[in-house]
Amino acid sequence: MASMEIHGGQVEYELLGPAGGQPVVLTPGGRFSKDVPGLRPLAQALADGGLRVLIWDRPNCGASDVQFYGRSESHMRADTLAELLTRLDMAPAVIAGGSGGARDSLVTAMLHPEVASKVAVWWIVGGVFSTYNLGAYYILPNINTVRRMGMDGVLNLPAWQEVLAANPRNKERFLALEPGGFQAIMLRWLNAFVPKPGQTIPGVEDEEFGNIQVPTMIIRGGVDDLDHPQRTSLEVHCLIRGSELVEPPWPEDAWERSTAAQANGTGNRFDPWVQAAPLLLDFVTR
Repeated sequence: MASMEIHGGQVEYELLGPAGGQPVVLTPGGRFSKDVPGLRPLAQALADGGLRVLIWDRPNCGASDVQFYGRSESHMRADTLAELLTRLDMAPAVIAGGSGGARDSLVTAMLHPEVASKVAVWWIVGGVFSTYNLGAYYILPNINTVRRMGMDGVLNLPAWQEVLAANPRNKERFLALEPGGFQAIMLRWLNAFVPKPGQTIPGVEDEEFGNIQVPTMIIRGGVDDLDHPQRTSLEVHCLIRGSELVEPPWPEDAWERSTAAQANGTGNRFDPWVQAAPLLLDFVTR
């Protein structure tokens, strides 16, 4: 594991596979770290296939520093990833990810097309339920808490305990934030999760998809997946000219099964991802 300072914060990352392999970056969803169960098996399968694979802790994830700026959290991460790929001499790379990592990947390719050779995404968040749900989970607790208890209260929120445990610097980074400024950023990030006409994915105008002009593969969403709707994957396919829509390599209800397995302690939410390795290897190398 290594780290690099980008835009005022340390970013932790790891490289797998041969140094001369075609570069690929994998990004998980939520605020999960690169060590979230399910991501590494996919990364290792791609590395075993001869690819040079970057996995990373995005700002506000895992052992990286917390950071708060930008139009949305995904836009902040996109700027970070573009800089990381450039400084690692991995650009342009295949930018791939699922769930929230799909959004981060798409925004990176939109804002920084020079770092993307191809794009591959799956489990794309969209629709009223999914979008509101993310805002309620990731943003609203911060706003309500900082208004009542300041940054000391934010430090005690369950959502931040992993990054505080993984990186002792993050406590001071939180406390250094001015409460009013933090609240303003959270309100801006919340606005990205308000469903709006002309925004198929949260916080991104549909016309921005026109910036993605590299080969793009979209794995179709499951028919009954409320968190990553099939409709959203179809709409993204329509918005990216020349993109290919492929059938999922996992069952239609893979997300529902994996989240249930995590809840009862028999598996993890991203366990199905390794099944996409053959699809990704074919897409990257052809």
